[in-house]
Amino acid sequence: MNAFSACEVIARARGDAVLVATMGAMLAFDQLKADEGRISSVPLMGGAAPLGLGIALAQPKRKVVVVDGDASLLMQLGALVVVGGQQPRNFYHFVINNGVQFAGMFNLPLPAKGRVDFPGMARSAGYADAMTFSELDSFSKAIDRILAAPGPIFVELQVVAEPSTYATSSPQKEVPDRQFTRMAEEATRLSAFLQHHA
Repeated sequence: MNAFSACEVIARARGDAVLVATMGAMLAFDQLKADEGRISSVPLMGGAAPLGLGIALAQPKRKVVVVDGDASLLMQLGALVVVGGQQPRNFYHFVINNGVQFAGMFNLPLPAKGRVDFPGMARSAGYADAMTFSELDSFSKAIDRILAAPGPIFVELQVVAEPSTYATSSPQKEVPDRQFTRMAEEATRLSAFLQHHA
């Protein structure tokens, strides 16, 4: 399973749930045109779960799907405890675990790669359930059941990292300004979406 295919499963199943995405997942959802009812947690790296939690608490009748990254979650591990403490029944936290930071670019290995038990941390923090999938077929078969269960639910998606594209002979391109303004633009559109679909 790769990140794009995992995000495709989530995009098909989420219905009218609010979608909060970060890093590689954000780019996958861009390709999938999953724009309505969505906000990207970039450049707020590590902020996807807290942002999603705020929306879930403000909109208790609407499901909130957070698609996080392993490196992003490591920057805000305390968010697991905050989510567990609040017990939002409408909160679904997916983590794309590819073992690297900046996947498809530099592919910097995660600290303690392969030894971090994200689902175990989520369970200890108070999530109602936590699970891991590494095969696309089993994840596809389980997604409806996951989103039908009362949250908070944690789902680790073990995926293959995209090949690195940056090297001395292929330097990083300049990051477009939109990467730093899109969150505010999407927040405005999300507010309108929630008012229209109240």
